[in-house]
Parts: sequence; structure tokens; C-alpha cells
Amino acid sequence: MVRLPGGSEARPTRSPGRLRRAPAPGLRSALSRRSLAGQVFLLQVAVVLLLVLAAVVALVLQARNDNSTEARNRSVAVAGAFANSPGIVQALRAPDPTAALQPRAEAARKAADMDFVVVMNTDGVRYTHPERDRIGREFVGTIGPALAGRTVTEEIEGTLGPLTQAVVPVETSDGTVVGLVSAGITTDRLGGAVHRQLPLLLGTAAAALVLATAGTALVSRRLLRQTHGLGPDELARMYEHHDAVLHSVREGVLIVGGEGTLLLANDEAHRLLDLPADAEGRRVRDLGLDPGTARLLASGRVATDEVHRVGELLLAVNQRPTDIRGGPPGSVATLRDSTELRALSGRAETTRERLDLLYDAGVGIGTSLDVTRTAEELARLTVPRFADFATVDLSDAVLTGGPPEPGRPLRRTAVGGLATDTALFAPGRQIDFVGSTPQAAALRTGRAVLEPDLNRARGWQAQDRERAARLLEHGVHSLVAVPLRTGALTLGVVTFWRAGRPEPFDADDLALAEELVARAAVSIDNARRYTREHGLAVTLQRSLLPRTLPEQNALEIAYRYLPARAGVGGDWFDVLPLSGARVALVVGDVVGHGLHAAATMGRLRTAVHNFSALDLAPDELLALLDELVARIDQDEEAAGDSAPVTGATCLYAIYDPVSRGCTVARAGHPPPALVHPDGRVEFVDVPAGPPLGLGGLPFEATELRPAEGSRLVLYTDGLIEDREQDIDVGLDELRGALAAAGPSPEETCRAVLDARLTDRPGDDIALLVARTRALGADRVAEWPVPADPAAVAGIRGQVTRRLSAWGLEELAFTTELILSELVTNAIRHGAEPIRVRVLYDRSLICEVADSTSTAPHLRYAAMTDEGGRGLFLVAQLAERWGTRYTPSGKVIWAEQPVP
Repeated sequence: MVRLPGGSEARPTRSPGRLRRAPAPGLRSALSRRSLAGQVFLLQVAVVLLLVLAAVVALVLQARNDNSTEARNRSVAVAGAFANSPGIVQALRAPDPTAALQPRAEAARKAADMDFVVVMNTDGVRYTHPERDRIGREFVGTIGPALAGRTVTEEIEGTLGPLTQAVVPVETSDGTVVGLVSAGITTDRLGGAVHRQLPLLLGTAAAALVLATAGTALVSRRLLRQTHGLGPDELARMYEHHDAVLHSVREGVLIVGGEGTLLLANDEAHRLLDLPADAEGRRVRDLGLDPGTARLLASGRVATDEVHRVGELLLAVNQRPTDIRGGPPGSVATLRDSTELRALSGRAETTRERLDLLYDAGVGIGTSLDVTRTAEELARLTVPRFADFATVDLSDAVLTGGPPEPGRPLRRTAVGGLATDTALFAPGRQIDFVGSTPQAAALRTGRAVLEPDLNRARGWQAQDRERAARLLEHGVHSLVAVPLRTGALTLGVVTFWRAGRPEPFDADDLALAEELVARAAVSIDNARRYTREHGLAVTLQRSLLPRTLPEQNALEIAYRYLPARAGVGGDWFDVLPLSGARVALVVGDVVGHGLHAAATMGRLRTAVHNFSALDLAPDELLALLDELVARIDQDEEAAGDSAPVTGATCLYAIYDPVSRGCTVARAGHPPPALVHPDGRVEFVDVPAGPPLGLGGLPFEATELRPAEGSRLVLYTDGLIEDREQDIDVGLDELRGALAAAGPSPEETCRAVLDARLTDRPGDDIALLVARTRALGADRVAEWPVPADPAAVAGIRGQVTRRLSAWGLEELAFTTELILSELVTNAIRHGAEPIRVRVLYDRSLICEVADSTSTAPHLRYAAMTDEGGRGLFLVAQLAERWGTRYTPSGKVIWAEQPVP
């Protein structure tokens, strides 16, 4: 039975009607599935049984797993030891390997307690086996990885039955695999331990099940006595009725005993009457209630909707005695707060307005990744719906993307207000808050500070007493200062001022302000992080792109680079002087934006610089760059912490001012445009080739011979592609812009961007315009050289005379030394035809060409060597020297600065 306060007893029931006494508890009743005790008993027995079964299965599986692991380890150890034993290689190479190895294999098998130790050749033919009739037959198992020098372990159905075996290579000192050794053990040999342990495991499990069942029966018997044989539904229904009466209803419930002692009070009664925590068990008159309410509760008389004032509340009291129909003496009283009903409508409206404000804050704050704009959105949203003025002050470091600097002055970032002539600091003003101000306290403690009456508060006026007086004149009477915090960082402080409405900020307003600022802090911190990442990316990209163009005479060049709205990306360009007065033009594009695209662009640009130093043809350079990107992708995939290079394209062109030839190759890049001197525009038909990193297809180069004064236009796809138009439309518009542009590269760049761009581009744009120049015939001298050492003197004389005609007599001596060495090397080590060419450009360039591809190498000659010092002398006399290969041979060149 359930004992109620006052000593009465409620009799349990099995129907919604009146309560009936439950039968006497017993073990048979405890096992009944209808009672809670019976259900608990069956559940516990089932759980114990499942645990026992799980333990047995886990032990068996663990034993089998341990046996499998032991079999693998023993097989690998025995096979490895035998494969590395002394004399094994010599025995394999002996005329009869079986005679030499069979005794040793059997001895090792017995010593290691294995089922077999088999030695075989690289074709898998056995030399040894425990059963001699299987010698000479092919080994059953996998030997491919072992032939590659790796150890193989596997579980198979072998000639001896199910077994675990390992195959280990026998290697010579130089790593050559000359044979294989396999050791194995059958499953039956190791499985006996599991079967021997199984009876013990089952016996232990049965004993545990019996003990657990007996203990569960004792617990269920006791539970049966306490629940009086009731089922779970009946107990739940009784508890639900009790809980609904005491706690679920929005009325206070009091049960008072016959002697005026408070027996029970629900939570609502505690709140309405402001009862102490230990009120139950004390007399009603001793609880500090108002006299009228205390007399009513202590009297036990009947009362219906009798109104009593308790503090600021008006309570409607209903009271009934409990001794009706033989119940215990006492009374039950219910209390209903009628004042809350009148205030409820006003509270609901206020709550709705605040929820709307929070919803609008979630939508309207943080619409961009700009710190200042986000702060302005916060100030604009809260005025005038929450405050009459709002100010946002942030650390200078936050505005530039860095972490806030504690102790440093803040900068007024945003101001929102109904009036414009207030005394609040204007945006942009740096403010160092005095320690007594609410803003300083909020920054110091990390908690919001409420000043409900600014007329009485003095600490906030210490910041600027003149401005404080003007604020008071404008009617400002209350403020809330909330720190802008995200994680452990305090980004700044937000201050809400109230002037127009008479009521001051209260605790509810303080909570709402904290919620608004907390949401804004996340958006401001996101904008700060984006500003920092964007700044890092911009700095990285600027450091990777060329800052100035190299000096050269072959091309007149102008360029433009425009980053996209989304930030920095992977577009780049380069102008690379090459040997022989030639110049290489490069334009590339890595798809994507951000640090990864910029860093990838830097890697590719550096690779192009390095490959161009080899004087490779454009198609050969792109092939090397393609292999490099493929290796980068493999490394990135193996690391698993960054994305591969996808969508990288490149166009590489080499212009020779002597021959006026231009060689172009591209890897998935848009074709270059050629503007002829007469203004005619054409897009050069260069085979596209696949983007970098895909591999599989070769790159093809196209030879051009533009007239002097032609403009070669290289660009990235951001100039011609757009989400709203097709690439063909972009090419047509580019053609029209080039046709209408002026003759200089600078005018061409300006005209193209003015015609193609009306707003900041959605993708990066790199534009490179180069107008061709020719090196005049009077600056080029070329002579054939017979394959005769005596011809060197004649060449020296002709070169000296040409230098005199150019006014370069000062370089005659060093030039003769350089050419003597280069021509002599070509005669001795090269093949005809041999030619000498001298170019007078920004430097004096001497070239010796022959028809072999063997390149000389600089070395240090010993004191006793008769030769080997010529190239060392050339390297000392020339500013630069090197070798480039041609389809018909090679060219060795050397450059000297012109005085």
C-alpha cells in the first residue's frame, strides 16, 4: 500500500475503478509477467544470459584470433630464420638443392614444431617437403609479392588441410631473390587449446547464470513486496496522477495536517507563498505568511475562490477538508495567481517582440565578411527597437584581421541612433576607456554591465565629463555595456543607450543584449578571420607574382592582373629572358581561390622558372610541368590533408628576335591572340593539349613568324569566360577590343579591360601583351667553321673586325679567348657542320653550334692534367654561359656585358 501524508493508506488497484488490496507477495507472484517484479526478474535473467553467451563467444573468438596471430607470427619467424640462415643461398645454387636442404628443413620444422618448412625456387617448385612425394611439385600459395622482396602471410586450404603459411624471399647480398622459403602450421594443431578450454568456460558460465538467477529472484521478491504486485502500467498511472496534481498544474497545492502542520507543498505553492526550503513538517503559522492566509490554512475550513493579497500577488484560495469519507484529518488547499493572468498578455507581446528581434539579428547581422559592415548592421538593427543609441567599439587589430590586443585603446567602428547631434564619439575615433566606466568593467570581467540610472552613476562620466553632461541633456538615462566575446577573445565592446523611452534597462534587457551581442560576435569574428586569411593570401600572391619585368629588347611588354571578387586565386604570368636574346612568355591558371590556389601557383611558377633555365622547347617544358603536377597530386593524395592540383592550365611561348620566329604550346589554356601591324586580329590555332597533371597525351607546339610590330596577347580564361555568357561570345568581344586598341601594349591592355570589364571580375584575370621587335641584321654576325683547328685563328680575326665595327674593341681580347675555347671544343668533340654566331644586343652573345648533343661540363683540372681548363676560363670571363639543344644538335653560348 502507498502511505499518504497524515497516515492514510491508498489501496492498489488493477482497474480504473476503486482500489483493491493486492494478493500476498510470493515467489510465484514475483515470476508473474504481469507484475513489475516479474518483468524485472525476466529482464535481468535475460540480460545475464546474454552477457554469459557474449562472454563465451568473445573468449572463443579471441582464442581463435590469438591462434591465428600466433600461427602467422610463428610462420613468418620460422620462414625468415631459415631464409636468412647461413649457406641457404649456396644450397639453392647447388646441383642438387633437395639433398642439401631437405635434412635442414626437416630439422627446422621439428625444432619449431611446424607442420612444414618448404624451400622452393623462384618458379614455385618445391625442393623440400615433409612428404617426399610432394618434392618437385608446384607450391600451393601466393609467391608474387615474395618475388618482389616482401613477406607474404595467408590462410589457405593446402595439401595438409586448412593452414596458415608465410612465404619469405631468400635474397643475395645485392637484394636479388634466388629462392623462397615457406613455413606453415595447420589449424588443427593450434585449435586444440580452444576445445580444451571450452568445457571450463561453459561450466563457469553455467555457474554464473545460476548465481545471477538466484540473486535476481531475491531482488524480485523484495520488489514485489514494495510494489504490492502492481504492474508497470498501474504504477505509472498512479505516479502520473500524483505528479499532475502536485507539479503539472499551474496552481499551488498545500496539504495541511489536522494539527496545522504543513505536510506537502508543490513547486508552485513554494513560489507563490515564497516558502522556505524546509517548510514541510513545520506549523503553518511559523512560515512567515501574512496573517489572513496563515489563519485560513491553519483553520482547515472550507473556502472557495477566497482572494488574499500575498506581497504583490492576488491569490485565489480554495480549501477542502481531507477527513470526508473516513480520510485522515487535515485539509487540501489550492492557490491560483490571478495577477499573472492580467500581466500575461503584456508579457506575451514583449516576448514576441524580442523573439522577432533575435530572428532579425540572425538574418540581418553578418551578411558580409566585412568587420565594419557587420558592426554597422548590429547598430542599425538594435536602434530603435531595443535602444535609442548603440555604439560598437573594436580593437584596431580586429579591423585588420588580427587577434585583439588587450589593454590597447579601441576604435569607434559603428554608431546607431535616432539623433545626429548627440555627444557620442563619431566613428573612427580612438577611445581609451577609463577604468571606472561600464565599458572598461565589461572588457575587464568579460560580463555585461547594467547602469539603470546614469544620473546617479558617476563612474561613466569620468571618461569625458563634458560629453557626459551633453548626453544627460539629450535624455540619456540608462545603458548596457556588453563585451564582444568569442571563445577566449574579447574583440571589443557594444554599448546600448536609452533616452527616448522612460523605462530603464532591466535584467531581461540585459539578457537580450547579451544574446544579440553574442550572435554579432560570431559574425564579426568570422569577418575578422576572413580579413586575416584574405590578407595572407593577398600577401602571398603578391610575393609570388613578378613585381617588375626583366630588361630585354626582344619585346615591348605591358600587363595587367586583376584579382576576383572572391579573393586571390591562381592566375600568373611571367617574362623570362633566354639565351640568344630570346624571351619566353608564360601565362598560367590554377582553378580556385584562396591560399591553396596561390601556393600552388607559386609552385608552378617556380617550376617554370627552373625548367626555362634548361632552354627547353615549349612542348618539352609543358611535358615536364605535367609530370611535376602529377607527382604533386600523388603527394597530396598520400598526405590526405590538402586538395590536389585540379584544373591547372599553362601557355608557354618563346620569341626569337633574330629569326622573328615564335614557338607556342599550351596545356588546356585559351589560345593566344595575334594582332598584326595592320590591326587584323586572329586567334592562333595552337593544339590545346590536356590540362596539367592529367598525362597520357603529348603536347604539340606551333611555329609562328609574326611581322615586326605585331602584338602577341596572352590571357587567362577569366577575361573571356563568364557565368552569364558563352566563351565564344567572350572571344568575339576580345577580338573587337583588340581591333579597336591603340598600337602600344599599354593602350591594348587599357582598351581590352575597358571593353570587357564593367565590374570587378568573378574570376582572376591575367593579361600580357607583347609587341615584337627584330634584332637588325647589322647586329648579327655568323660564320661557318671548318673542322680544322687551324681555322680558329681566322674566326678570331673576323670576330675582332666585327667588334671593331660595333665599337666594342674593349671586348675583343676576352671574346677571342671565349670563342677559341668554344670553337676548339666543337672541332675536337663535336661534328660538322660547325657555325659561330655573334649577337650584339643588351649584351654581347657568342654562340658555337655543332651537330652533336654531347654537352661539355665544367670541372677543375688537376695540376698534371694537360687540358680541362677551357670551360673554367669561359665561366670566369663570361657573365653567363650555357648549352641549349636544337633539333640538329646543340649550341654553346656565352654572354658578356657591354660597356
